[in-house]
Amino acid sequence: MRAGRLVLTALLGSALLTSAATAMTVKTREHTVAVEVLAEDLVHPWAVEDMGDGGLLITERPGRLRLFRDGRLSAPIAGLPDISATGQGGLLDIALSADFAESRMLYLSYSTAGQGGTGTAIARARLSGDASKLEAVEEIFRMNHFTDKTQHYGSRIAVGGDGSLFFTIGDRGESERAQDPGDHAGSVLHIMPDGSIPAGTQSAPASWQPEIWSIGHRNPQGLAFDRETGTLYAVEHGARGGDEVNRPQAALNYGWPIISYGRHYSGAEIGRGTAAEGYEQPIHYWDPSIAPGGMTVYRGTMFPEWQGDIFVAALKFQLLVRLDHDPESGEIRSEERLLKGDFGRLRDVITASDGALLIVTDEEDGKLLRLSNADAQAD
Repeated sequence: MRAGRLVLTALLGSALLTSAATAMTVKTREHTVAVEVLAEDLVHPWAVEDMGDGGLLITERPGRLRLFRDGRLSAPIAGLPDISATGQGGLLDIALSADFAESRMLYLSYSTAGQGGTGTAIARARLSGDASKLEAVEEIFRMNHFTDKTQHYGSRIAVGGDGSLFFTIGDRGESERAQDPGDHAGSVLHIMPDGSIPAGTQSAPASWQPEIWSIGHRNPQGLAFDRETGTLYAVEHGARGGDEVNRPQAALNYGWPIISYGRHYSGAEIGRGTAAEGYEQPIHYWDPSIAPGGMTVYRGTMFPEWQGDIFVAALKFQLLVRLDHDPESGEIRSEERLLKGDFGRLRDVITASDGALLIVTDEEDGKLLRLSNADAQAD
């Protein structure tokens, strides 16, 4: 469906400071949210993952993986793969295997060096029992064309209900690559935990690389499943405007750079306009751009009024966006903006195992934030 421009609600930038220096409360439409700073002194954190046992794993773009547990950050975890931290690249996303509680297997996305420059790669590894190092590290995917460009690595990972991996790669700053189904750039991709091709799930023409799920993406840095419906959602950067929320489906083309709701940074029009036959429409877009990072489809117990809503971390306006979302129709009914300017650039947001929201801020002095329901705490 075509996404219309929505009338935004008033920004909720004002917050009431509590007596704790690291906590504040924010009034939203349905809830009063308590915001705690759990950890500081992170260097450009890119992703946070909940281990489900009280531990949180955090990636830092320069090439460090840290564990936060019992109020403390660990020393960097040893044994990471060969990472090339340059430009927008480095150690990027982390995701846990479906059986992590037993296997302790996890997945990392990162930029690495190779012939022609750098590119996006995926590795799997086992976290040691004491969480001090990675073991059995194995690269299971490497994109097929590297470049000396240092932007648009994509790299968000989402683990499907069957344990297979979906992940994103941006157009690497070379927009025409997003329309080439023989090129991994500008795509959502789908592989099994060992890097093999899933059997019977791809329906693309033979000209497509077998790992490619969908094409025509500029730089998707958000990817998440609705764990109740099984629907996959992605959020991607536009150019000057035209950031999009999409529902990537097999063998479909999402348009970049043939169609877009944005413009080139020069102000020139992009491609054929906002729509053309054979190209999918986003379910929502932003103009002007918010520079979206990670996303989550909320299915926790802590915020009952937000079931099925989509949360998107944003860099440009330093805010968290809540999209009031109807999962059945796919309609985005309205938008609410939180935390504007309070903590800097927000890079990732996830739903924690206890139903709280966890956020990392992409700053030189980055933070780990926890958003909980202050109304419930007051009951």
